[in-house]
Amino acid sequence: MAAYCNTLSVGKLGGRAVLDLGDVKNIAEVIVNGKSCGTVWKEPWTVDVTDALREGENSLEIKVADLWVNRLVGDNQPDAPERICTTPGVQSIYPADYPLKEAGLLGPVRLLERK
Repeated sequence: MAAYCNTLSVGKLGGRAVLDLGDVKNIAEVIVNGKSCGTVWKEPWTVDVTDALREGENSLEIKVADLWVNRLVGDNQPDAPERICTTPGVQSIYPADYPLKEAGLLGPVRLLERK
């Protein structure tokens, strides 16, 4: 899992605030000011964050889960300090040179206001 953290400054809202994540691979949880606002796993990659936002500075955290196949390929790297997944037989299915799948918060991330 990867966690993307940032702060954003928000003025007075005249409608609902929606965080558009752009593109995500493959599931994301949005947390604003410590409050979970929702989890998305398909398009549209949007979460209503109105109830968690406040006027002024806000903390934003987006947690994105990676794919299991990427973990398995990582475990098969010759310099891996430890293997996290020890599923029998997968070393031959997902060797160290297996291409990684695209993962993470690809964006662009935008805060939108909807009337």
